[in-house]
Amino acid sequence: MHFTSEPRLADGVLEREFTLGEIPGILWTPESASASAPVPLVLLGHPPLGLHKMYPRLVARAQRAAADGFAAATIELPGSGERPRSATADQARADLRRAREAGEPVDEEIVDRLVLPLVDKSVPEWQDALDALLSLPEIEGPVGYSGGVISIGIRLAVVEPRISAAVLFAGTVVPRALFEEARQVTIPLHVLLQWDDEANDRQAALALFDAFGSKEKTLHANMGGHTGVPQFAGDAAARFLARHLK
Repeated sequence: MHFTSEPRLADGVLEREFTLGEIPGILWTPESASASAPVPLVLLGHPPLGLHKMYPRLVARAQRAAADGFAAATIELPGSGERPRSATADQARADLRRAREAGEPVDEEIVDRLVLPLVDKSVPEWQDALDALLSLPEIEGPVGYSGGVISIGIRLAVVEPRISAAVLFAGTVVPRALFEEARQVTIPLHVLLQWDDEANDRQAALALFDAFGSKEKTLHANMGGHTGVPQFAGDAAARFLARHLK
């Protein structure tokens, strides 16, 4: 992990851009974090739109995490930002868009082409980032995961024992294979669902929530479209993480 910039934000949060091999990322730590007083960590997931575009929302979530006493970090997803594009993913995304615009059902084969390669590639990268982040003296477990592509969150919750709780955003298509993996998830979950999300199949989102194997799982559903998550819903998600990471 190589840090490339270290500005301090107005609220005292230290924001450090880094590269992990070829992967860009950002780490935010509260003023209280030190080698003698290390803090828990929240991994901030996001859709594959690029860190630059997602930055305003990511930094707001990171500052809330810092206010709760946590570090927060994120990495650029495969095929996003300045990372090499995937022709297969671009074609699958175009096929998905055409099906939705035509009002047709989205074929499972399209979903598999779009999502499964992203999950397979990005999850090991998140684990590598977690290795590097937890090696820093000012950061320690427990670790939470929040947001992003829900299929990535499912896979991480299954394969990464260092993640002890997760906030998942029900807003993307999920391959059938990930429904089966969801049954293996046992950590506490807080799932956010926008009831009128134009990019999400509500019944599929409810079926996925039912499939999760966690004994503690909460579904927080709100009226509104994909980008209309109300502030109080974000606050509830932050309180969930605070309860499980402190």
